[in-house]
Amino acid sequence: MHDAIISNDIRLREGSSIAQRLVVAGSAAAVALCFTPGLLTHDILEVTISVLALLAGAAFVGVVMLTPAVVWIITPDEILIGRQRPFGKLQTRIVAKDDITGLQVPGSKTAKARFQLAFTLASGERLTSPPLSDVTHVHDTVARIAAQFDVPNVETPVNPLDASNSEMRLGDPVEPFSQRDLRIAALIAVALSVAPYAYRLWRGLPPQWIDYLLLPLGLIAAFGVYRFANLLTGAFWIIREGDIRVERLWGNGQPRVDHVEGHEVKTITVERRGRSEDEHCIVVIRLLSGRRFRSPRIGSRNEARAVGAEIVRRLGIGAEANQI
Repeated sequence: MHDAIISNDIRLREGSSIAQRLVVAGSAAAVALCFTPGLLTHDILEVTISVLALLAGAAFVGVVMLTPAVVWIITPDEILIGRQRPFGKLQTRIVAKDDITGLQVPGSKTAKARFQLAFTLASGERLTSPPLSDVTHVHDTVARIAAQFDVPNVETPVNPLDASNSEMRLGDPVEPFSQRDLRIAALIAVALSVAPYAYRLWRGLPPQWIDYLLLPLGLIAAFGVYRFANLLTGAFWIIREGDIRVERLWGNGQPRVDHVEGHEVKTITVERRGRSEDEHCIVVIRLLSGRRFRSPRIGSRNEARAVGAEIVRRLGIGAEANQI
């Protein structure tokens, strides 16, 4: 179930599907089982490490499989809350409109554009909803809920991705690394490459071929860090009506600015960067010229789709290019 607005209802969901949980749990179990041969040895240290690894794996599998899925259905008169653990019974709760006395919209510590609804009840209890997946309409959603529940003085959250902004800002402004930081990183690379060679000389042992090989590799790594580290600072997107301003850095720290307009777009898609669909989804724009732009990390697939849909609207991208 995805966040959606159906008639006058707002639906919110948090929690992975059974299939996703089984994949993650199976991977964790496989890694933990790799340590089982240590149990057959007579080395106390290896046995201890194996036992700890198995316990950690079992705990991780337990957390993944037992974390409940939560669904909220917010209607004009009440909130229906459903909680269900894998293979367990559905637990439901109804919160009446008259029981709600306050509403806050706290942001996430891990993602700038992730917001939840925190309701205060007449009993003093505080209920926090799953995240709002339509991150481009947080202001409208909060205003609507506050109005239908007659909650006064609700502070509007600062949302850089809200569609009500003339400029949607995705990511953080890029800044070059300081020369001091680059020199320190380059020196660390050189020191790590020299350390094995110096250690063998200090012990009076003849250096091996790998020690000689590490010396030039360390110099190459130091040069690469000093020359190209700024390429890793990412990108900053400013999404406006008609175009996207993409700010990045060259390797020497000089700013690089590109503009993307709707008629240049060949495809726009949502892709996952990393293993988690809840945290690492981005928008990818491919141009007719062959160039490709990857957005800064947005969050879940639903959140990335919401941002992508607003980009399509603002740039006037045709339906044939929209693959979100």
